[in-house]
Parts: sequence; C-alpha cells; structure tokens
Amino acid sequence: MIIGRRSAAALCAMLVGLGAAGLPGSAAAEPVGEDTPPPKVNLVLDVSGSMRAKDVGGKSRMAAAQQAFNEVIDAVPDGVHLGIRTLGANYPGENKKLGCVDSEALYPVGEVNKTEAKTAVATLRPTGWTPIGYALRGAVKDLGDGEGTRRIVLITDGEDSCGQPDPCDVARELAASGTQLTVDTLGLAADDKVRRQLGCIAEATGGTYTSVQDTDQLSDRLKQLVRRSADTPLENPAPAEGGERCADAPQLTPGVYADRAEFGQHRWYQVELQPGQELRASLSVAADRAVDRDYAVLLRAVSERGTELVRGREAGSGRTDVLSTGLRYPWNGEEERTVCLEASHAFSAPASVQRTPGLPVELTVDVVEASDTADVAFLGLARGWVPVLLLTVTGLAAGLLAGLIGRLRNPARRA
Repeated sequence: MIIGRRSAAALCAMLVGLGAAGLPGSAAAEPVGEDTPPPKVNLVLDVSGSMRAKDVGGKSRMAAAQQAFNEVIDAVPDGVHLGIRTLGANYPGENKKLGCVDSEALYPVGEVNKTEAKTAVATLRPTGWTPIGYALRGAVKDLGDGEGTRRIVLITDGEDSCGQPDPCDVARELAASGTQLTVDTLGLAADDKVRRQLGCIAEATGGTYTSVQDTDQLSDRLKQLVRRSADTPLENPAPAEGGERCADAPQLTPGVYADRAEFGQHRWYQVELQPGQELRASLSVAADRAVDRDYAVLLRAVSERGTELVRGREAGSGRTDVLSTGLRYPWNGEEERTVCLEASHAFSAPASVQRTPGLPVELTVDVVEASDTADVAFLGLARGWVPVLLLTVTGLAAGLLAGLIGRLRNPARRA
C-alpha cells in the first residue's frame, strides 16, 4: 500500500533541513472548526450471488457484512457523513448489459439515522453481477463535490465480472482528477486475482487493501477506516501542470503541488529568488501501478540559460510505492533570479500496463533566508566552474601535503 503519499514530499523536505516553522502554510494541518466541511465516507458493498458462500466463521459472507455494517453504523463518529452503495443487489439474470449497471445508492451520504440505515442493510440479499468499476464511479457521485476529505470503502468477495470500465483504470482516473479522495478495499475471499485487483484500486488513490478472514476483523477494519476519515487532517496540494520546457513553465510560490508525469516525460516549473534567499524543493513520485524493478527520480535546478545549478537524485530496485528526492540552492547574487525546476522519473513498466494518466507527482517548494553554511547545495553537488576549481585546488594541496609527509617519514628518499 501507499503510505502517506500526499505527505511524502513534505517528509523529504524535512530531510533536507526544513523545520516545522519552514513548512508552507498550505500544507499544515488546521484544527477542525465550524466552517470545515464534514468528512464523507461511502461504503460500497458487493451483493452479488457469490456472497451467499458460508465461509466466514460459519456465516455467509453477506451475513458477516451485514453484521459488520450494523456495528459500524452504531460507531460512526460525530460529524462524519456516511453513505452506503450496493453493486449486484437487484438484477439476478444472465444479461450482462443489465447486470453490469446494477449499482445504486442504498443510503445517501449524510448524517446517519441509525435505524433507517440498519433497516436498509437488512433488506439486502445476494443477487447478481460484480460491476466494481461502474459502482466506483457511482460512489464518487454520491460523495458530491466540494472541500473536505472523501473516502470510499469497497467490500467485495470477487473481482469485477464486467470488464468495462476496468476498476483499476477508474481508480487512476479518480486519482488524476485532483480530488481529495481515497479508496480502501476489503477482500472477503483469499484469491490472488481479487487481491491484485483490489490492491491496484487502493494503490492508485493512496488507500489500503486488507484481506478479511472473519466478521470481527471486518467490523474492526471498517470502524478504523471510518474513524480515520474524521482523524485525518485535510492536506490538499494545489494542482500544477508543468511545462515541456522552462520558458513555458508555471511560476510557483512556496507550497505543495500535485501533477502527473508520463513515462519518459520531463516537467518544468519556475521559482523566483531574491538575493539572499535559498530555494528548498523536494519531489515525490508514486508508483500507482505495476512498474519494472529498477527506477529513479531526478529533480534539477537550472538557470534560465540552461546551466545546471544543483540536482537531487534517488534510485532503487525492487518494490516501492513512493520515491523521493530533494535539493537546496542558495542565491547570493545582486538581482532577482529565476530558477527552473526540472522533475523527471525513470520508472518503466511492462507493455501491458496503461501509460495514461502519468504517475502522480508531488512537488514541495519553499523559499527561506539563505544560511551562511549553504554555499554548497545539499543532497546534490553544486555545478559550474567554481566548485570544480575548489575541488581541483583541494586535491592538489592534499597531494603535495601527502608527498611532503612521505618524504619526512622516509629519510632515504631525501638523500
């Protein structure tokens, strides 16, 4: 699962020296007040025919889900708006066209009337198909627009039986839309195909996947996810569409920004620095789909003339969810300077993996007063003739000193 994808850039920024006081105000958690929109949770329940199976502690999967839903309804935190949507609950026939649009809002998202919500859940009987992708799109509409955290929790015992729309593609569409939305998935059957599909849905939106073995575990996990919606502070990075080159790049001020970068694509942004200021930036790229084992991310600060000023780079191999890097660049010139930030990644993927939308990119930008010790950029070597000259002189001096010490220690060499 992806842990804290929306906070990864801020974490990386701390690693390059950002203290709490230096974090941009847009990224800081704010206390929940009267004007804060309520968190919304939509529970999406599979009511397809396979939910009749009696393999959850001696109960049918449907009965276990109904019991867990009743417990969750009783425990909904104050201020959380809850809704319930079903898939496969109405059409029992063999017509795929009808079965693959069988999804409806069972209980509208809003303040919960516990009696009404429980009564609605009690009417459910395992019936039809498993149109997961179609149901996810409906669940997003149930949540509505506006600010505030929004969470979908999908509970199913099988993979999508319709094929179109593909649930993973739908999840990526939701993530690319820039809305504050997380999809968590709970699997009621120990099946590799189900696990892969539900894991893909969760990863695409920064959610979690859990394989559920019994009623208590299902109830506990559902309550945990509903509570998390109330406890998680809203962090909503501003959308920023990077340019194809520096001249076309958007100008960024301190803050946290979200973008997308396709495989092999380079995204450009501009930041203005005044004399005596230091740019601190970090880049995080999330692997929201199956990728090859070797990968890297690169963040470069470049002058308007194309001279590289400093870079931050991170690479790895194996499984990862988020990869981050960062850089610092102090400007001690006499006039304002435009610094171009180039963000790119070296993720690749098998040919079967969908290329669009691009991988999620999160960029943190901060501008602070330059410190006296920041003459050479951190997390990356400074570029240009000055550091090269310094390194050359240092190496020459070290060589001469080593030779002198060697001659002093070996009298034969002095003869």
